[in-house]
Amino acid sequence: MAETLDFRRVDYPEPHRERTRRLLAAHPEAKLLQGPEPWSMPILLGVVGLQLALAWVLRDQSFWVVLLVAWVVGAVADHALWVLIHEATHNLIVRTPWVNSLSALVANLPIVFPGAIAFRRYHLLHHAWQGDPEIDADLAAPAEARLVGRSTVRKTLWLLFYFLAQALRATQLRRIKLWDAWYVANVAVQVAFGVAVVHYAGWTALGYLFLSSAFAIGLHPVGARWIQEHYLTFPGNQETFSYYGPMNVFALNVGYHNEHHDLMRVPWSRLPALKRMAPELYETLQFHRSWGALLWRFLTDPQITLYSRVVRQGTAGTGRLEPAA
Repeated sequence: MAETLDFRRVDYPEPHRERTRRLLAAHPEAKLLQGPEPWSMPILLGVVGLQLALAWVLRDQSFWVVLLVAWVVGAVADHALWVLIHEATHNLIVRTPWVNSLSALVANLPIVFPGAIAFRRYHLLHHAWQGDPEIDADLAAPAEARLVGRSTVRKTLWLLFYFLAQALRATQLRRIKLWDAWYVANVAVQVAFGVAVVHYAGWTALGYLFLSSAFAIGLHPVGARWIQEHYLTFPGNQETFSYYGPMNVFALNVGYHNEHHDLMRVPWSRLPALKRMAPELYETLQFHRSWGALLWRFLTDPQITLYSRVVRQGTAGTGRLEPAA
């Protein structure tokens, strides 16, 4: 009889609230690390400009050249833009929420898919209700997890088309309000941007941006970040994991994921300082050193599946939910 796969189901609270309490009790000065990072906006504009320039330069190149540049440069650049959308989600570009939302729309431009505002909706709820399958869009849907199973081929295809998996998950989380003026603007801006790219630079330029976007959240070492954060890749009860490898330089320290969950108003530039401030909390935790090694392990190890996650049912109660601004 075939083994039945399932999530690790628990009835205790998510761990970050308690560690935040301990962190602030022992290190109240950690609050001083919170607040916007002035360098985020120049970096955001610079990476958007880089991607648009590369799309223009590659507009007449062969598919293989476009594919190579998208893999080597474009994926890393778009991943950095996702990190900056993440910073905007936490109002860490500037202090004004609507300016952060506008910044996220700008960062979204080269990513092609209209994901910035949806990410804001779902990610803030992920922080509040980590592991609740009715709320947490970071969890695979049961049908999605069953379909992928233990197969290396299916896990590879899942990562390659992860952007589609994320979009399909959104349709199943009916308790979360998505459509509003900001989301409509996000979709409209991306459609207009795509039309403008094709009109002025052609389909090859848009193809470069599309491939960069797909690799940034999929079948690429930076795509392993989505596995690193909450997949149960180590024995024990830990359910959030950080990455302390060299790619943090290009990924704006997004690997510091335990630190981020514990004090989510600390911007990317100060997360290493938070870790150094509280070694008694972070140096005892398991962590990853290589996204590339993790990517290979996820694809080839049948013990790591989409079910390798902690879930806690019903923590958000009932009714429709909206994230805090």
